Amino acid sequence: MIDKITHFIFSKKLFFLLIAFSVALPAASQDTPELKLGGALRFNYNLSSWKDGQKKRGGDFGYDMFRVNAEAAYKGIFLNAEYRLYSDGFGGGFLKQGWLGYKFNELDQIHIGLTQVPFGIQQYNSHNWFFNLTYYVGMEDDHDMGIKYMHTGEKFEYQIAFFKNAEELKFGNNTETSPNRYSYDITGRNKEINQVNGKFIYKFGDEAAHRLGFSAEYGKLYNLDTEELGAHSAIAAHYEFTKGKWNAKAQFIAASHDPENAEGESRDIVIMAAYGAPYQVAAHFNMYSLAISRNIPVEWGPISNLQFYNDFGYMQKKTRGFEDSYMNVTGVLVSAGNVYTYVDYAAGYNHSWLGGNFVDDFSSGNPDAKWEARFNINIGYYF
Repeated sequence: MIDKITHFIFSKKLFFLLIAFSVALPAASQDTPELKLGGALRFNYNLSSWKDGQKKRGGDFGYDMFRVNAEAAYKGIFLNAEYRLYSDGFGGGFLKQGWLGYKFNELDQIHIGLTQVPFGIQQYNSHNWFFNLTYYVGMEDDHDMGIKYMHTGEKFEYQIAFFKNAEELKFGNNTETSPNRYSYDITGRNKEINQVNGKFIYKFGDEAAHRLGFSAEYGKLYNLDTEELGAHSAIAAHYEFTKGKWNAKAQFIAASHDPENAEGESRDIVIMAAYGAPYQVAAHFNMYSLAISRNIPVEWGPISNLQFYNDFGYMQKKTRGFEDSYMNVTGVLVSAGNVYTYVDYAAGYNHSWLGGNFVDDFSSGNPDAKWEARFNINIGYYF
């Protein structure tokens, strides 16, 4: 009964937020429509320690992704959208983000649509092409369908958001969430619904910029078999430091998922997916991450900057018998005009995308696993 009431309240709140968004906007400060188009084309080379055939070939080089970005504004309302086209093996084409926004003033604005979830260090909790371990469990650069209010002051920032669900592509009565997406979401027999997020940041420092923050998330999990509501929640403490050419990001996350699965199905794991490929994730875990970078300006022909970095992530699983997961990426970002090249050495232990068994590395894992590594070069022209 409580879950039904909660579901009704969340749905009613979203309805009134949508009405307020549509009627509270002033008639118009901008009479001329504006449109800005951009995008990127990327190619990728990789050589993986666990792929014997690839090692004999000396690695593989091929197409990564083509994307189109659009920004528009008219009558005080602005739009931001990004559509990406990957190969069929990585989910094909899908929308990364797409939202309408309105600025009340220089400090306050609202977004509605497929917008970034306000949780943890943004926009990225990493410097490298692979992101950090947080990305692979839906807690870095995640995007969901909802409405978000943002305040950006000189000393304080905060965001409050309500997400009706993750991006829905099929709209069936009992249809599983599609795995063809950019950011990781719950899939399989559970669906993310009615999620509330809050994030607060305190900014301080003169010679160096410090961003100390706290994030919280709570939402429901609707099970397609039992038609009952479970829950998921997470909290994070995060800190970012920038001084001159240095940047550092540190974060702690505690996350819990409690699905109301059918009898006989494990509640120690949830299914998550992106890029067309689902896998298991431990339902309860802590996560620790630390990322450091330094810029070095250079004048080498078209090359103007080298950013060296090391990004580390550790996933501590709370279920007895589950093996923990690790990730570390060392590399450099080479900037040359509109061309940005990531040269990364990514190592993982019980990591689905870095060797081992893809399906359960982030859940039960393998106590006999060994560290695997991938040397990767990603070349992108951004326009």
